[in-house]
Amino acid sequence: MALSVGDALPNATLLRIGAEGPESVEMDTLTKGRNVAIFGLPGAYTGTCTTAHMPSFIRNMGGFKAKDVDEVICVSVNDPFVMDAWGAATGGKEAGIAMLGDASAAFTKAIGMNWTAEAVGFFDRSRRYAMYVEDGVVKNLHVEEGPGVCEVSAGESLLAVI
Repeated sequence: MALSVGDALPNATLLRIGAEGPESVEMDTLTKGRNVAIFGLPGAYTGTCTTAHMPSFIRNMGGFKAKDVDEVICVSVNDPFVMDAWGAATGGKEAGIAMLGDASAAFTKAIGMNWTAEAVGFFDRSRRYAMYVEDGVVKNLHVEEGPGVCEVSAGESLLAVI
């Protein structure tokens, strides 16, 4: 399914590092009755994700809070240990961004954002996107046309339409 504005997000189990180690969290639980910004990216520690995409959301956390966004969530097809370490390394965790691993790509596939780039070892990774979701329904969706670009999916672009 290719996700569109007006669609309800499909539920999926994602992983994060909690106080006791890895823990599962349901997308439904994160979005039900809440306003959330979700951004997806090809991979932790990759170039554009580290130098542009994550920093654009860190810079705009105050703006998201001012617009009553309950949570900003970063999703990548990585394991929760990698997401946690990358969140610490980039300052995303300190800024309050929830770092979620979609290790099996279940969520990424369910929203139609998966792609493969064998030459760099990416299999069923995520396209770069950002969305604003109210009570589980997609209100705005920005998807980059190609890898290595972070313009329409940047934090500033999503914040401007909320």
